[in-house]
Amino acid sequence: MRSQTFLRYLLLGGVLLFLGVFLLLPIGTVLGVGCDLQLIAELFRNRIYVEGLWNSFAIAVCTTGMVFVISLGLALLYDRYDFPGRSFANTALLIPMVLPPFVGALGFKQLLGYHGVLNALLGHLGFAPVDFLSGSGVFWAVCFIEALHLFPICYLNLVTALGNIDPAMTEAAANLGASPWQRFLKVRLPLMRSGILAGCSITLIWSFTELGTPLMFGFTRTTAVQVFNGLTELESNPIPYALVVIMLAVSALLYLIAKMALKGSPAASGGKGIVNAGSTTLHSWRKFLPGTAFGVVTFLAGLPHIALICCAFSTRYSGTVLPENFTFENFQLALSNALVLPSIANSLKYSLLAMFIACAAGLLVALAAVRWRLKGSGIADLLAMLPLAVPGVVFAFGFLGMSVKFSWASLLFDPVNNPVWLLSIAYAVRRIPYVVRAVSSGLEQTPEELENAARNFGAGPFRTLVKVTLPLVTANLIVGGLFAFSFSMLEVSDSLILAQKQEFFPITKALYELSQILGYGTGAASAFGVWAMFFLGATLCAGALLLGKKIGAVFKF
Repeated sequence: MRSQTFLRYLLLGGVLLFLGVFLLLPIGTVLGVGCDLQLIAELFRNRIYVEGLWNSFAIAVCTTGMVFVISLGLALLYDRYDFPGRSFANTALLIPMVLPPFVGALGFKQLLGYHGVLNALLGHLGFAPVDFLSGSGVFWAVCFIEALHLFPICYLNLVTALGNIDPAMTEAAANLGASPWQRFLKVRLPLMRSGILAGCSITLIWSFTELGTPLMFGFTRTTAVQVFNGLTELESNPIPYALVVIMLAVSALLYLIAKMALKGSPAASGGKGIVNAGSTTLHSWRKFLPGTAFGVVTFLAGLPHIALICCAFSTRYSGTVLPENFTFENFQLALSNALVLPSIANSLKYSLLAMFIACAAGLLVALAAVRWRLKGSGIADLLAMLPLAVPGVVFAFGFLGMSVKFSWASLLFDPVNNPVWLLSIAYAVRRIPYVVRAVSSGLEQTPEELENAARNFGAGPFRTLVKVTLPLVTANLIVGGLFAFSFSMLEVSDSLILAQKQEFFPITKALYELSQILGYGTGAASAFGVWAMFFLGATLCAGALLLGKKIGAVFKF
């Protein structure tokens, strides 16, 4: 028994050491350089940097507001009504996530550009064209495309929270004379608070630190883009380090507020028990209304995907609603470009390594916290979830700083000559939360009595783990691994900052470089984006099939 406990603590210690070196040390490196009061004071005296911070926060607030409105309405419809197509609704709403907003911006520019689809429609109706992407228009375009990408995360949390509410509670309120509106405000909404806080907090932090979308739209007055543009002058201008510190402080504050609020949120009682309990069946034409709402939102969220596909298959797509000519030339140009095939091989290598690292670390953290209940496992679980609150640019800058500051790190983390482990570990650390939450969810739903029974029949701890525990959570581990792999394949912040030589470019860095080429660049980048879209789509569909509605647990704190 003692040897078993010692081994468990040894494994937990190894995970804590890994998180300390590759999570806390990069953050500490950034803080060591950027936490200069004079530097921070100089930052706040500069109107451009202050405007960038304000714009980033405004984007986060507006995006989260849009996400909440869309998600709440759809979640209430899904929970309240039984309608045709209900079984496919959740899978359909994963469509926005199959295309990172960084890539979707290419399609969105085709929709809202001066010579884009919307202006072509306005022209057919006799109206003058409008430059939707100038002035404040680009701000709202960034918010809108991020909202369309992120609302499924909030929606899945809200659906899960609604599904855990006992219908008897709302029925009791109705018996006491409460109106439907009062029942919603006084009973259901308070019991949904944990789901609302979890979904909206992730959305708020994600959109505040988003780099790719404003970069692709040319919206340079955001903090993340200012940090990216400052990479070339780090030696002479350390302001980007101070900007990263401010981003980290704001993100950490938002994360802590959410965690504290979640602790005080009322827990919904899981009394529903069966699917569709309490759902209302509509009749005649009304039964199609909820499905229509889901269809409209899915269509709007899929518009960037449609525009991207049209760009990829067209020779000329300007000033018309549909492309004038269809061709495979863009795919040939993309595949023949020296950036593309090596970047696919690089991303596969980085992402596979990241997946194995994230799965190993995430599995041990989940076992230590949920099953073994070791002292210190709570710290490991908290650290494993910390990447949700830490922007990717912080990790990127931290690893760059480590490669300069520490001699051992310069051998392992050489961003110029050997960034393989640099990028793989950076990807893995940022994806560990998905593995931890997926496996923890599986362990919490698996009766511990099954493992106790195996031990009573003489199975040792290792045999019980291999023969009983792991098979029961294999689906959850696979889903966590799929998310770690697919999101690593299309990671933006770390890829744009840490990959500095063309021979080491991952997919997203190659895609960005392609999009900057005059002439055929947009078409080739769109073709490359279509491949990325279908790749991530297959991954998300596999995850949805394995976990169903429980896939929302992957996106929780």
